Amino acid sequence: MPIFISYSHENKEFVDQLAMQLVQRNVNVWLDRWELSIGDSIIDKVQEAVDGASALLVVLSKASIASEWCKRELSSGFLRELEEKRVVVMPVLLEDCDIPLFARGKMYADFRTDFDEGLGTVVAGIAKVTSPFLARAKEPDYHVDWSVDWGDVDGLFAVVLNFVEQAQNQPYSCLTNIEILCSPAATQKYEANKELMGEEFARAYIVKVINDHFQSRSDFRPLLVSEREKVEIVLVDGDGLGEEYSLRIGARRLGEDTGRDVLVNTTTLIAQSYEHISAVLKQKG
Repeated sequence: MPIFISYSHENKEFVDQLAMQLVQRNVNVWLDRWELSIGDSIIDKVQEAVDGASALLVVLSKASIASEWCKRELSSGFLRELEEKRVVVMPVLLEDCDIPLFARGKMYADFRTDFDEGLGTVVAGIAKVTSPFLARAKEPDYHVDWSVDWGDVDGLFAVVLNFVEQAQNQPYSCLTNIEILCSPAATQKYEANKELMGEEFARAYIVKVINDHFQSRSDFRPLLVSEREKVEIVLVDGDGLGEEYSLRIGARRLGEDTGRDVLVNTTTLIAQSYEHISAVLKQKG
């Protein structure tokens, strides 16, 4: 998903410099002057780009604050729509100006005196929406923090998916770890994919295989009845001869005991992580 930049064309030299620095860091940037062609509907194209964006960088300057186009992009109704779609809005302060109401109290990237310092803040800020193997999945009544780890286990490649699920207004959370150990053939497949596509895409392929398997097992929901870890062992076949993935799925409840049983939807957890991984890597591909 791209990073959309809202700005005044009077600041295009600065915006070009910022955008190029982000592109060099493998960030997918949507900039109107790069994307629009003669005959395109500006309003439709911009709306389409923002709808599919993971973050909106708002360049604040005297010119942008006075711009009617920027005012339209940053209307209160539009910002509420972004919030509902969970698009991160990040102010970028180019010069002293009247800070819009939406940006007051927000952490902003300060480019007024030092470009590199401001760039560092932007890069750190968008990392949470551009890192393929670390993210937060938000739903109306809960959120899931997750990450992916990987390494070598006695010559075999291994991946670990870590999930912490927190329900809204509940005094407990659920911890799920999915340890994936590749067979010798699956390890060779990983090495071949790494050579062909790169490490990130090779790891993503493994998560895809696991996700495809669990999409046919929507009923796989470990029941957590106590603080003790619930463990399931699952064997997943890949497409190649001898390509197998041995999974140890451990889930447990942390926090207060409410006396109620808890179901962990493993299929949904894996799907949320794979959707994020594939979306971020798509912009790098």
